[in-house]
Amino acid sequence: MRVLIVGAGIIGMTMAWEWRKKHPDDEIVIIDKEPHEAFHASGKNSGVLHAGFYYSSDSLKAKLTARGNKLMKEFCYSHNIPVNETGKLVVAKNENEIPTLFELAKRSVANEAGAYIITQEEAEKIDPNAKTHKYALYSPNTATVNPREVCRVLKEELQKKDVKFIFNMPFEKFNESYDFLINAAGLYADKIAHNFGVGLEYTMLPFKGLYRKYLGEDKIKTQIYPVPNIKNPFLGVHFTLMADNTIKIGPTAIPAFWRENYVGFERFDFREFLEIISLEAKLFFTNAFGFRDLALYEMRYYIPQNLINEAKKLVKNLRGEFKPMTPGIRAQLLNTQTLELVMDFLVEKNDNQIHILNAVSPAFTASFAFSKYVLEEL
Repeated sequence: MRVLIVGAGIIGMTMAWEWRKKHPDDEIVIIDKEPHEAFHASGKNSGVLHAGFYYSSDSLKAKLTARGNKLMKEFCYSHNIPVNETGKLVVAKNENEIPTLFELAKRSVANEAGAYIITQEEAEKIDPNAKTHKYALYSPNTATVNPREVCRVLKEELQKKDVKFIFNMPFEKFNESYDFLINAAGLYADKIAHNFGVGLEYTMLPFKGLYRKYLGEDKIKTQIYPVPNIKNPFLGVHFTLMADNTIKIGPTAIPAFWRENYVGFERFDFREFLEIISLEAKLFFTNAFGFRDLALYEMRYYIPQNLINEAKKLVKNLRGEFKPMTPGIRAQLLNTQTLELVMDFLVEKNDNQIHILNAVSPAFTASFAFSKYVLEEL
């Protein structure tokens, strides 16, 4: 059998990894429209390995994140990729956030994520710079890796297993035959699925994540996150202690105006701009899923000081210089019929095709477990 995988990101490559395990004699080809692997979200994310306590227990994210965390760490350790076992604190700003903190602790138990409630004093022992109100949630299983390094090594290992990569090859221009298609195209997964009549009720609604590197002397020892609004999939501005101990703050969740709207008018696409701006206007005026409130709140972060001020709420001291970092784009799926964000992973199968329509965070963490699940279940 000849298997075609569209997208050389972490999901496309782990799908190839799991397929090769089950079918050692099949021919596997991975194509990507970019010049190298992990060009978009897989290479531009923070490399955080989430523990899995954010998600309701009936979701695929809940089922796969803790297992994915373990499998990703096993892959990294077995291939000499550094893992920064940082742990994470989720800190409360005020009394109103305490109930959500305890809800996350319940979800942690249900999802076997290993996170638990600690007191303010215990949190300060873990990280003296962390600031919280009464309690915090501590996640010892959270860690960070270099996502580009993970993807580079994974690509090399796949090539050793006779998986063929073809770069600078958009799906529309690929005219060779195949027996099975796996669509893991990230920002364009919906477009490819629509070509086959799959997922017509869904479209991609991209969000831009801005980051700043912290160059000051007031360090942190662990990941520090705010209590999130669990009604939407964004985790809020937080501190990430990266694989090399670089500290960065972010990301934002600013509505993007085209799919690859990273910097200025780079990769501008007029047709996409019209599609997305029309959709965002509709969401703004209807305030579907609170989009208008979210958009107005997040647009403030185009002023860097607002991002810094938000981060300061999580720590006692934050003095020094901040440097812009490469933005990321979140490939977030929207149901155009209900005007709701798709909160969970979403995969649809059609005859000899698998379309991975929504593979947002924590897809990097869950990738090995996710791909194993998809191939076993679908």
